[in-house]
Amino acid sequence: MLTEPVKLTAAEARVLGSLIEKEITTPDYYPLSLNALMNACNQRSNREPIMDLDEDEVRQALHGLEAKQIAGRARSADGRVTKYEHWLGEAFNFSRAETALVCVLLLRGPQTPGELRGRTERLHEFTEISDVTNGLQRLMDRDPALVALLARQPGARESRYAHLLCGPVESATAIAAGSLEAESAQATTRYEERIAQLESTVAELRGEIAALREKIDSLLG
Repeated sequence: MLTEPVKLTAAEARVLGSLIEKEITTPDYYPLSLNALMNACNQRSNREPIMDLDEDEVRQALHGLEAKQIAGRARSADGRVTKYEHWLGEAFNFSRAETALVCVLLLRGPQTPGELRGRTERLHEFTEISDVTNGLQRLMDRDPALVALLARQPGARESRYAHLLCGPVESATAIAAGSLEAESAQATTRYEERIAQLESTVAELRGEIAALREKIDSLLG
């Protein structure tokens, strides 16, 4: 069982999450060949962000996971095609609930408990939302922690949780905050430009009205 912090790359996180998902949802086709694993990583559904990993990138990610003793070549597979599996149970001794939560966090990024409950249905059934939060709390209580609670975003009703297998999330939070500030600044600029356009239009209309009045006065006079 691992006791040191794990630092995965984005590709390693996607490969690991895909292996976990396919072991549970398509056990007849698990372990996965390199091509099947690449297709799983590059799915357009149930993935955020969408990725386009090629064989070399997937193979490199597998080498990194094998060095960390989390995933690699299937130990019991036979046949001509090399297949790959994860060793999450040996590395962390997760419960089924914890495995499902980590899997979906790896594949879809930070999420609220409600989102996690809906998106883990194929992996594990959480009867109550409290079952989700209890599972997240157990992952947060590990040493080192594997999940963190993020600051609630402006306008959001619920806080989101993120995995820490790719390292601390402070930088991602800072980037998100910076993005929100940039969007707010852009919105303010657009608003000010719109006001200026309206003021210019009003001034033109006033000028035209004044000219019409002068014309009318001259005709009447």
